[in-house]
Formats: sequence, structure tokens, C-alpha cells
Amino acid sequence: MKTKHVFQAQDVDIAASAVGSLRRLGIEDEDISLIARSDLEMQVIPEKFRESRSDFMPAAVKGAVGGGATGLVAGLVAVAIPPLGVTLAGAAAIAAVGAAAGTWSAALMGSALPDPVRQKFEDEVKAGRVLIVVDATDEDHARLEPAMREAGVRRLDFEESSQMT
Repeated sequence: MKTKHVFQAQDVDIAASAVGSLRRLGIEDEDISLIARSDLEMQVIPEKFRESRSDFMPAAVKGAVGGGATGLVAGLVAVAIPPLGVTLAGAAAIAAVGAAAGTWSAALMGSALPDPVRQKFEDEVKAGRVLIVVDATDEDHARLEPAMREAGVRRLDFEESSQMT
């Protein structure tokens, strides 16, 4: 399983050197993202390295679970009240509608939020530093950390599973 780690470079040149080190270690371009101030991103960071992820997928999954659970409880309550005439199949349908509504609303909200890395390190980005997000296995991270230090970047306190991104 891959995890994301974040490194901070003082400027674009140091970030470019670190990306070169990552490539030499066999890290694929799709596993490397750079986050910087918007003026730097637009001028000097290649499109393939720009981090544009939002919280869409994690929010959608949470919405599906929450909406489905709420719909299931509402359906079971409706089954327990005989005058309503709701069957177990009706309860399942209510749960499905709840899951769909939860997925839709949570995904809409999640797509409007910037990714967690940008949120957590907003001050670093505003200060003109470049964040390097590396998505790799634990073994690869152990191999690349010394090379990243040698390239002049430091690891920041962030680790996230890449399972849903």
C-alpha cells in the first residue's frame, strides 16, 4: 500500500533537484506532485506535477456510509410503525436513497475543499516554498528519504494513505 509523504523545498530550483533525485530512484512522475503559490505553479511547475486533488472521493465515501446508515435506520423505524405499511424491501429502498443523497451532497462539498496537504501547509505555500508530495510504498520512502535530505529538502509531518486518491 502506498502512502503520501510531504517534503518542503525553499525554492523551485531545490524542488527541481529533489524531483530529479526521485526520478533517479525510480519514483514515477504520477507519484510526484508539487504544490506552490499559484503564481509559481502557473509559471514554472509543469502540469503533470501540479497537485489538483480535492476531497471529492473521501467525502463521497463518507457521505455514502452516513447517508446509507441514516436511511437504513429511518427505513427500519418505518417498518416498526405498522400504519405506515413499509416492508423490509421498502426499508432497503429508503437506505439506498439515503446513501445516494449522502454521496451526492458530501461529494459536492468535498469537491469544493482543497486537498489536505494544501490546507495543512498553507503558510509554507504562501511564504513561497514548494511542497513535494511523494506517493510511494514504505520501502520506497525509506530509500528516498536520505536522497531528499541530500537534495536540500526536509520532510514535513504528514502521512496519508493513498488508498482512495
